[in-house]
Amino acid sequence: MAVTLKTVVLESEKCIGCITCMRRCPTEAIRIENGKAKILYDKCINCGECIRSCKGGAKRPVYDSFDLVASYKYKIALPSPSLFGQFNNLDDPNYVIEGLLALGFDEVFEVGLAAELVTDCTKKLMQEEGLTRPVISTACPAVAELILLKFHELADHMLPVYAPAKIAAKLAKKQALERGIPADDIGIFFISPCPAKVYSLHREEVSNEKYISGVLSQSDIYFRLVEKMNKIKNPRKIGKCGYSGIGWGSSGGESNSLGLGNYIHCSGTRNVLELLKEMGDGKLDGVDFVEMNMCPGGCVGGVLNVENAFIARNRMRQLADKMRIPPATMADYGLDENFFLWDKIPEPSTSFQLDKNRFVAMQKLMKVEEYLKKLPGIDCGACGAPTCRCHAEDVVMNGGTLDCVKLEERK
Repeated sequence: MAVTLKTVVLESEKCIGCITCMRRCPTEAIRIENGKAKILYDKCINCGECIRSCKGGAKRPVYDSFDLVASYKYKIALPSPSLFGQFNNLDDPNYVIEGLLALGFDEVFEVGLAAELVTDCTKKLMQEEGLTRPVISTACPAVAELILLKFHELADHMLPVYAPAKIAAKLAKKQALERGIPADDIGIFFISPCPAKVYSLHREEVSNEKYISGVLSQSDIYFRLVEKMNKIKNPRKIGKCGYSGIGWGSSGGESNSLGLGNYIHCSGTRNVLELLKEMGDGKLDGVDFVEMNMCPGGCVGGVLNVENAFIARNRMRQLADKMRIPPATMADYGLDENFFLWDKIPEPSTSFQLDKNRFVAMQKLMKVEEYLKKLPGIDCGACGAPTCRCHAEDVVMNGGTLDCVKLEERK
């Protein structure tokens, strides 16, 4: 995995070396050196778990500045479904849409609408029986990165369909070009609930063309929106997203919209890791579809939100109950499955590979096992690595000697 972008960064002066982030990281991508955390970016999936768990506020997300919006003549906002759950007493999503227009955007294309189109595409692909069961949703980019990083055997189960934000950007640009707006004038900005989507949309690993001009923070936009929305009395009925699309903002929303009976959904880093391990062992072979979100509760739990995930989820459910717009279909927009399919298959990561040469890798593995026999196996983290195995691998890969308090006690 070639890292070209950092969307989670560490401010060392704020780090208190508490090891909480190291223990919570789902890919063991954090070490403690000289009393400070260090992020190993080749193993980072930008899930934001370290931001969520950091006691000193030393981790911060990176996203594009709102000032970037003014660089374009025609500006399109792509609000995620979870944005609508951030506002108290919101009974009409058009308040948010009008607020975005008041912020200076010329057009708003709801990602929830694109989610309904992705649902329609996925239904057709599932009916064709050409997908490897169980099919794994790729809507959460952190989950997709995790599979490519640590669960290579499950890569062929990944749904080869663009996430709703990408489809929204692609379709919004297509429509703008058809209206005669010059391509260079068009700026498309996704309003993101998490750093993983910032990373994914800028990296464009499965696409040959980039459609997103910038990815903004949902919390930043929220505070700008509140002032504008308070001045709106009677919003126009311009929203096109229905109850199905709004549901995508919470865990299980995608699965429910597919209308499948045999599916599993889960959220939270530990739950996702456990479920992927179960899948790797073949325990989910009878399941049709698996939806996983790294953030607790789904996108409503992203670290770029302002509201508690459970409160936001309740608000979105109540809002969806009031929406009577039926889900959009590909036929409504003259699209077929090809519009949604990946341009290319992503490459599995080699970040956990001990060596490209298999013989050398086996020698290093034997050395790791030798060190593990000397270590206590209690994974206390005192050495600055999350587990004894990580410490042994670090020594083998980077040199040095075993640094374990328990070893010293035994002498």
